Amino acid sequence: MLTGSIGCGVMYASNGDQVALQVGTAIACVLGVHLVAAIGGADMPVVVSMLNSYSGWTASAAGFMLGNDLLIVTGALVGSSGAILSYIMCRAMNRSIYNVIFGGFGAAPPKPSAAAKAATTGEVLEIDATTLAGKLAESKSVVIVPGYGMAVGRAQHAVRELTEVLRSKGITVRFAIHPVAGRLPGHMNVLLAEANVPYDIVMEMDEINGDLPATDIAMVIGANDIVNPAAEDDPGSPIAGMPVLQVWKSKLVIVNKRSRAAGYAGIDNPLFYKPNTNMLFGDAKDAVEKVVAALKAG
Repeated sequence: MLTGSIGCGVMYASNGDQVALQVGTAIACVLGVHLVAAIGGADMPVVVSMLNSYSGWTASAAGFMLGNDLLIVTGALVGSSGAILSYIMCRAMNRSIYNVIFGGFGAAPPKPSAAAKAATTGEVLEIDATTLAGKLAESKSVVIVPGYGMAVGRAQHAVRELTEVLRSKGITVRFAIHPVAGRLPGHMNVLLAEANVPYDIVMEMDEINGDLPATDIAMVIGANDIVNPAAEDDPGSPIAGMPVLQVWKSKLVIVNKRSRAAGYAGIDNPLFYKPNTNMLFGDAKDAVEKVVAALKAG
């Protein structure tokens, strides 16, 4: 009888554990969906980093439960690095982590303000690779702003070749890196390092923004939101207050994109319509390679 009672108790405990596990899993699924479903646009990289941080803290907690020191340490490293990364991205967008996680829940998509509508009207000036090569050859200083389009087009090696050709002609070339260019902080730095671009000409946003008014040509390759003047000019813009690279202050701005489509934040970019902006349409790698060929031929 005693043995039967113990067996029944073990079975009951086992069934209770299974129910608890199923309930916990269901709650975690519901919480996970509702935590990220309302977040989109330019805030998505923050969510990716935040979820990565959560996984680290979960692993660390499991390490405490299992008495595994290695799991505790590695989980804490992943959790803390993800949290720091999320903080860096929020600071670069002039947002708080609370605003990113909870600010968009249940909110209607922002409507473009009157200022935004006025700024995004006008003629878009196009430029071809040969004409751009001539303008680059006549310049003294060039700032290249890489973005996600460079990563998608795998154009970092072509950009490095362009840099070498320009520097061989005595032209000063530097790179301007926004903290959240690409999909995660450091994305552009890694790509440029992979292509062996000299580290000393790769500058952060705060280092180079002040030099842009004296720059002959600012060449934007596949970037959009990080060079959007609406962040400074339009208080009603969804990215108002976000620090951006002020490329429009350069004497000439070249924007290389496949089209005039909106960026990750889902808003139009008034930069495309400014009188000192020329659009170089096409895939980043193909477009830059054509410019390099034209420079070498000239």
